[in-house]
Formats: sequence, C-alpha cells, structure tokens
Amino acid sequence: MRFTSTKLEGDLLKRALAGKLDSMLRQNAKLGHMARAEVGEVVMGASGPAAVAVDPLTAWANLQMRGRALLQTPAPADFLARLDKFQAEVLALTEADADLALLLLVQATSSDAHHYSVTHGLLVAVLCERAARQLPSFTPEMRHSLRCAALTMNIAMTSLQDQLALQDEPPAPQQRALIDSHAGRTVACLRQAGVTDALWLEAVEHHHATTPGPLAGQSAGLQLARLLQRADIFSARLSMRRARPALAASAAIKAAYLDEHQQADEAGTAIIQATGIYPPGSFVRLSSGELAVVLRHGAHAKAPKVASIVSKSGTPLVEPTVRDTRLRPHDVVGGVAPHEVRVRLNMEKLLALA
Repeated sequence: MRFTSTKLEGDLLKRALAGKLDSMLRQNAKLGHMARAEVGEVVMGASGPAAVAVDPLTAWANLQMRGRALLQTPAPADFLARLDKFQAEVLALTEADADLALLLLVQATSSDAHHYSVTHGLLVAVLCERAARQLPSFTPEMRHSLRCAALTMNIAMTSLQDQLALQDEPPAPQQRALIDSHAGRTVACLRQAGVTDALWLEAVEHHHATTPGPLAGQSAGLQLARLLQRADIFSARLSMRRARPALAASAAIKAAYLDEHQQADEAGTAIIQATGIYPPGSFVRLSSGELAVVLRHGAHAKAPKVASIVSKSGTPLVEPTVRDTRLRPHDVVGGVAPHEVRVRLNMEKLLALA
C-alpha cells in the first residue's frame, strides 16, 4: 500500500497543487488569484485560525513539509513564533475535520517510512487534541501545551528517527543510547530555544516514563505526559518502518488501551473514544469478504463509514465504494494490516467519499 507518491515535497504536494489550480481553471478564476494561491492557507479570525481555505490533502501536505524543516532546525531566534503558528494551523485543520485529518495521517504513516518523524508528530498531536477533549480536566491551556509537546517530543532526534525508520537492522548501541536519552536532550533543546512553559517541558521530559493509574492522582504535567505516551504508542503501531510493516488497528488499540498491568488505561480509553476502534485511515475486512478503508468513525464503534477497495475475490475495485457497515453483509469483522492490502489508493477520491 502506497500513496500515489512517496516523498512529501515531491509528487504528493505537486499533485495537490495541480489539483487546486486545475479546479480554479475550471471555475475561470482570475490569473492574479491563481498566482497568489498558497499551500495550506488558513483564514485567520480575530482569535486565531478560523477556517481552512484549501482542501485537506493540500493543507496537510504543506504542514508535513514545513514541519520537517521546523523540527530539524529549531533556531532559537524564531522557533517559538514559528512553532506556535504551526500548532495553531494543526489545531485549525483538526477542528475543521478531525476524521479527514486522521484518514490522511494514518494512511501517510502506514504506507511510507520516509519523513517518519514529522508525520508521527502530527498524528500524535491530532490524537492528543481529540483525546484531551474527552477528559474534562484538560483545559484549553493544557491542550495548547500538549499539542506543542506532541510536535516537539522527539526534536533532539528528528534526523535519527527518520534514519531508523529506513534502516533494515535494529538500532546500533550508539543509536540506542541516543534514543534512551532523547527526552532529556529534547527538554534542554527546548529550553535553549526559549520554551518556558512548565507543562510542555514536563510532558516531554516524562513521555516515556509515566506510570499507570487514574490521571486525577497525577500532576497536570504528568497527565499530559501520560496521554502523550499512549498516543505515541498508538501511532507507532500504525506506522511502517523498513524493518517491519505497520500493524492492524486492533494492535494499536490494544497497545493504547491496556496499561503496563494489562488494565484499562484512562488516557488510552480517551484516545479510543476519539478515534473509534477502527480509526479513519485504517483497513478492515467486511463479512462479505471485501477489504475496505475506514473514512470516518461512526455513531456505533463497530460501524464506521468505509469504502470498499478490494472485492471478495481479491481483485481491486475499479472505484472505491461506500458500504453501510450497519447492515450485513457489509458489517466489519476485523482489522487488516496495511501490507495485506495491495492496492494503490487514490486519496482525492477517498476524501470526496468521506
């Protein structure tokens, strides 16, 4: 399973722009307007990003490209301003349509190991934002710190993380040492860049060292760290690396939901409430034998909105076709790992159906 391109700065972004410009031509848009068209444009309201002005594919492709540059070179002079604008645009796109955000990001991270770090960070940020809204104790200020933490938690090893996703062998001892120390090094990097938000820093510092149990018994920073950790695990299970394929959504759900003692985890439960047990962008098998991609989570956990892409005989469908999973024979019987679905997806068509 692959996007129609493999590099974010390459064909994906070009196709997204080409589609936008082609649409403007069909609508007889003025040449001056076309010349000013920008990727990922966000309409700014009095209190910040109010609405997304372009299609989700274009906007998320732009954020992936910009995020890679931002996270690889956190220049102290303007890092905070750029990061704050970046997280605000992530929030605006998520609020515009969270399911489409998950559809695009889950597909991106499960189908292509290139630029793993930024795609992983974006997915974790979206998961955290949606899950935090399931937890009444998480204030808007806490959610702001959480989004920033999600996007920057691996900033001390952005290049290494991208390298690890593309290598066939397990981490070498030197790489393992950098992995094990990255949380502390990231906090130091963020402080040097001017970050003073205590919740942001505490969440990053402890996102691999949280403890199970009710969130209410932990500090605000540790509550953020716990949700960040569960979202990190969830996203990692859905992501492919050259050394191993992405796992089925059921594996990600289990990893997030069960804590270190194999008990239901409060933060993990919030993630599942936000995404459904079959997250948008994941693959499922229907009782008819067809394979489908999840477009949106439904009113019922076991009945998401899906589009079938492979027939029961195993041949790709000419066009993705929406199925009503509330009814047999189109009910969902389980998740499917991405490497088992050997079809090239057309994301524009899926977004139109979603």
